[in-house]
Amino acid sequence: MCLNLSAATAERRTPAMRLKGAQAAIICLLTLSAVQRQDGWSVTYTSTQICALKGSTVDIRCTYTYPSRVNGNVTVVEKAVWFTKMKDDEHVDVRTEAEFAGRVQYHCDNKDCTLRITDLRESDSAEYTFRFVTNQPGGKYSGSPGVTLSVTVLQVQVIKTWPRTYPTWKKVMCQSSCRLPDPHSYVWYQNEVNTDRKESSFEKYFDYTDSISCAVKGYEKLPSPSVCVDDQTCNRVSYTSRSICALKGSSVNISCIYSHTHPAVSKFWFSPERSHQQQHRSHPEDLRKDSHYAGRVEVIETERGRSTLRIRDLTERDSAEYHFIFKTQSFEWKSSLPGTTLTVTALQVKVSRIISVHQTQTEAELKCESSCSPAGRLSYVWFKNGQKNTTQQTSAYTDYFNPGDNISCAFSGYEDYRSPSVYPSKLPSVSVSPSGEIVEGSSVTLTCRTDADPAANNTLYKGKQTLPLTPEGIYHFTSISSEDRGIYDCKTEDQLSVSLFIDVQYAPKFPSVSVSPSGELVEGSSVTLTCSSDANPAANYTWYKEDDNSAKTSGQNFIITDFRPEHSGSYYCEAQNTRGRRSSTSHPLTVVTGLWTFPVMLSVSVTALVIILFFLLLWIRRALKHQSEAAERPDNGAQTDEIQYAAVQFATTRPDVANSNFSS
Repeated sequence: MCLNLSAATAERRTPAMRLKGAQAAIICLLTLSAVQRQDGWSVTYTSTQICALKGSTVDIRCTYTYPSRVNGNVTVVEKAVWFTKMKDDEHVDVRTEAEFAGRVQYHCDNKDCTLRITDLRESDSAEYTFRFVTNQPGGKYSGSPGVTLSVTVLQVQVIKTWPRTYPTWKKVMCQSSCRLPDPHSYVWYQNEVNTDRKESSFEKYFDYTDSISCAVKGYEKLPSPSVCVDDQTCNRVSYTSRSICALKGSSVNISCIYSHTHPAVSKFWFSPERSHQQQHRSHPEDLRKDSHYAGRVEVIETERGRSTLRIRDLTERDSAEYHFIFKTQSFEWKSSLPGTTLTVTALQVKVSRIISVHQTQTEAELKCESSCSPAGRLSYVWFKNGQKNTTQQTSAYTDYFNPGDNISCAFSGYEDYRSPSVYPSKLPSVSVSPSGEIVEGSSVTLTCRTDADPAANNTLYKGKQTLPLTPEGIYHFTSISSEDRGIYDCKTEDQLSVSLFIDVQYAPKFPSVSVSPSGELVEGSSVTLTCSSDANPAANYTWYKEDDNSAKTSGQNFIITDFRPEHSGSYYCEAQNTRGRRSSTSHPLTVVTGLWTFPVMLSVSVTALVIILFFLLLWIRRALKHQSEAAERPDNGAQTDEIQYAAVQFATTRPDVANSNFSS
């Protein structure tokens, strides 16, 4: 919730006062995070409400937790997704949706996951929810409700504050449909020239020909559409879209709305990237005269004040920023504000993984990829041997493929612009021998090859490490270790890739024992011993006490709630799984009995010492007082001095006796 504290109470000021006015004080009450918990499962969002500008980039971040073990089994996250909708009771990963093609990335690590969306569109406004799936039975969790994203476009509002007295005095305000994070300042453009004003609104005298536009500082590439400050015609250009994605080979329309106060001497479309000298933007070149666009470009004006640039048979070289410019006898629109950015993309089918390889078929997961997607609510269309698959509408496609099958993909409504065909049965395959359970120390063979003629050159990777292959595509582990556990990628020269996960089983490593609380154990207190060991599969734990053959308990934790002298001794744990067992070193536990523990004895001693010092100082004070009184009597001063001196010496050397005499 945001409150503008000054808008309702501001005193009206006339233009003659020449007051710019103080900026409104704004207070925003935001919910910074939302946490859902259920038996150790949780998702926490950095923010539950986000407002972002159209065309910008947004990061939606969360952290999540889950039990490290369930019934002794180690929890492993197998899948993490962000979603906005469901289909057939399944959560649809935003990465597989056509309208997000080329614009979505995940950055997930160590229970932290960020969804990044680039080139935001107003259609991206939705609730984004994070979900993760583990290897545990029922171990799935969605952080609902999620994060609400609102995508907005800046708009300039013109207010006639004194329409009769000062008709050309106007107030302009930069507004959005949702509350943006408080910007440091704004940027204002009058007739596309920066005015050096930084406030969100201001008042001044305008000319009837002026146009005005605003932007947030740091986002100058995303300004509002230019508007006329007067109801009459002004000099301005506003583009229908700031960014357009189009498919290679198709046609695209780039449009703008423009007006000028005097007849135009010239007007045309140009691209700074295509100008002969890009640094000289003041001398742009009409695209109709550029040989690169010869026979492919036309300018259409079906209505006054609207111009459309049409480019046919698009190539990837056509990706550029396009501007419209006009010139009158007294004014020139120099197009210093951003125009429309065109991105030309081509679809491509890639193999994300080979699931299984059979004698006559290959089961594979394919993905349809592109650098961007056309505007609108799109879906994917898959073609197998030229026939349309009506059941697959996301970017992922899993099926069995026979030798000779060819696969391609397209966006719905753009079926004539398909990707090049691929042949999944000719893709690389990676296999492991033996095919059953792999135990640490055993001999293992990995095979990475492609069933193609002529034979293809493949490369085997583990992470970023390249593993050497024999001419037959074999990599051999003479004695595989737990460190070799992981994902292996087999890639062809054209970067087609399949993956294989090798799970190496091993006996428990040396167990470690921790005790809580640490330090001395007081009789009657509670103590917890914890045993930990790296093992695959996960280890089971048993606790023993030395000189006692029977097991005390089983489980990772051993808790003694009422520690007694008979519990004193040395304890150790044994970790075991199907691959072996191993015991920890003994950990001694000793109970401290009686009330006179060291802290108590220390406090009593300190107290006694303080009391003795107190009485000693009191006795010395009285002795010094007597000495002072004796000094005032000169007739027996010498004798008094000797007596007092002897008393002081006696008190100093024998305080115990002196204190006793004093007490009596």
